[in-house]
Amino acid sequence: MTTKPKARKFRIRRTTPTEGDAPQDMRQAETAASREPEGEARREAPREGQISSAREMDGATSIDEIRREGLTGRQLRMARRVAQKHGLAPTSDFDAVRLLRERGIDPFQRSSILELVANDRNEGDIGDLVPAKGTAMEGQRVQLPQTMPAQTNLPSTHLSPSERRSDEITRIQRDIGKRRRRKLLLLLTRLAAFVFLPTLLAGYYYYAVATPMYSTKSEFLILSNDGGGGGGGLGGFKLPSQFATGQDAIATQSYLLSKDAMLRLDRDVGFREHFSQPWIDPIQRLDADASNEEAYKLYKKYVKIGYDPTEGVLRMEVSTADPAISAEFSEKLIAYAEERVDDLSKRKREDALASSVESLEQAKEDRREAQRQLVALQEGTVLDPEGEIANIRQLIGNVELQLQEKQLALNTQLNNARPNQARVEALTSEIEVLKREQEKQRARLTDATEENASLASQTADIQMAQADLMTADMVLQGALEAQRMSASEANKQVRYLTVSVRPVASQDASYPRAFENTILAFLVFAGIYLMISLTASILREQVSS
Repeated sequence: MTTKPKARKFRIRRTTPTEGDAPQDMRQAETAASREPEGEARREAPREGQISSAREMDGATSIDEIRREGLTGRQLRMARRVAQKHGLAPTSDFDAVRLLRERGIDPFQRSSILELVANDRNEGDIGDLVPAKGTAMEGQRVQLPQTMPAQTNLPSTHLSPSERRSDEITRIQRDIGKRRRRKLLLLLTRLAAFVFLPTLLAGYYYYAVATPMYSTKSEFLILSNDGGGGGGGLGGFKLPSQFATGQDAIATQSYLLSKDAMLRLDRDVGFREHFSQPWIDPIQRLDADASNEEAYKLYKKYVKIGYDPTEGVLRMEVSTADPAISAEFSEKLIAYAEERVDDLSKRKREDALASSVESLEQAKEDRREAQRQLVALQEGTVLDPEGEIANIRQLIGNVELQLQEKQLALNTQLNNARPNQARVEALTSEIEVLKREQEKQRARLTDATEENASLASQTADIQMAQADLMTADMVLQGALEAQRMSASEANKQVRYLTVSVRPVASQDASYPRAFENTILAFLVFAGIYLMISLTASILREQVSS
């Protein structure tokens, strides 16, 4: 159900009738007469009035044309209000449209409508338009004419602004769609040329042209015979075997991936000859006259060796065009690794044996020298200077004791009334002899005391020489033990290469991985195209700015 729009009604208050009132009343009468039914008898009123000029007749003709446009009542009322805003005095709504068009004003333009609404808000209440009491228009109701339905259904040659705007929007949308389709077509063309076509060629090579390669996997590790790597850590703590043999494992890995191993494998089983066969595809085939650098590059591509330091395991993968040859290459490389490990441990054992022999000879020479110094010190000094001083002191004590006895005997003889002169002389002579002996021994004691310091230093030197001799004996004993152990270790192997996974020839080809390689090629080409496109866009923007 459609509800008709309600139009606002206005009352125009005039103090005096204008010239346009009579024609307006006549047009209202004509409108009322036209609404009467056709079968009803009409009475013709007497025609009174003035004769219209040619200008008025042209205006009437224009009004008739405007009426045939089929304007709505809302548009006519809007045109009348716009005419009043511009100071015009239209006789009717159609006349308002005519007058505005003569002045070049479009009453239905959006700007005119907005200005009209703004003016309505500023003018105040609509009640001001009601005629005041006491005026000539009081009691008369001014009613605007109703819209006449269009007499014909012919399309108008002039489009409304909304239709023109819709037509322009449609034309712009079509232009934008055409440009988008053109740009999309160019984008698809570039993608096809730089991404899809190279990816298609790569997929064709991987699926139809590439020679299948068979890989053989094996694992081996290096162990120590004592579980400690032949040495200990801090405080005698022994390292685990995988950490102790880590250097040997890395050295073995480097050797297997070296050019020396490649040349040795080529001499033994013909590495270059296998990859130079004509049935291998041109990209993977090695030229018959290729240099060692090219062959080594291919060797590093198809021989992969990885080392796991946490487990101490070496993992090797060898790929060839023949599964049996792949297994043979793996066996040869494992044999090369075992020989390399043996050589490394052999050199170590030989160095240990030579070092132990040299240490033993040096220990013997040091002991001989310490013994010579001890003998020389013992020959040039007294063996026991303290004992000699004690003997001298004991001898002095004995002399003093005899001297006292002789002195007492002499005093006893002298106390007699008639002493024996011969006995007195004998005792006096003995006392003098004992005194001289006492002085002599005291002189010896003084000399020995002065020489005591030199004797003590010589004694200390002798003791140090004896300690050096004992140390030399201990070093010699340790050197002898080390020499015996080195000799026993030199006769056995210290490092062992243990193969945990033996190489077995595969039945299905491992390479090329067609699907994964094709997806990777697509991603690579797409990334290259994206980088080039971004670079070109940035450069274009910089140049245009």
